[in-house]
Amino acid sequence: MTQLLRFNGSVVRDPAIDLWIKNLPTELGTLAERWFYVMRRCGADVRELIHDGHPTACVDDAGFAYVNAFKAHVNVGFFRGSEIADPTGMLEGTGKWMRHVKLRPGVEYDPLALTKLIETAYADMQTRVRLEKV
Repeated sequence: MTQLLRFNGSVVRDPAIDLWIKNLPTELGTLAERWFYVMRRCGADVRELIHDGHPTACVDDAGFAYVNAFKAHVNVGFFRGSEIADPTGMLEGTGKWMRHVKLRPGVEYDPLALTKLIETAYADMQTRVRLEKV
């Protein structure tokens, strides 16, 4: 049995995601768009979809990260976040697998460290998908 969260219907580019971002308040939309763009550009095998009402990035059909907007912040989340390196301690959460970074408009954070977390989650999921095929 797989421990990967797989999504039917993931596609190369889902126009519903751009609409989701456009409908957010400007400050939240800017944050969500920036970080989902980083997820999109991770590699040629990235697919996406709206899952549980928010943009989700996958390696093929296996979810590796997402963005979600709330009233005053945006979460950049990782489906296997408890298992990736977080040298700067940005990740929050106590679940078995998932972790997130909470971003608030006007509050400073380390964009290089967040980019590295996204890239690490992507590479980790690529390895997990590849190992499942063996």
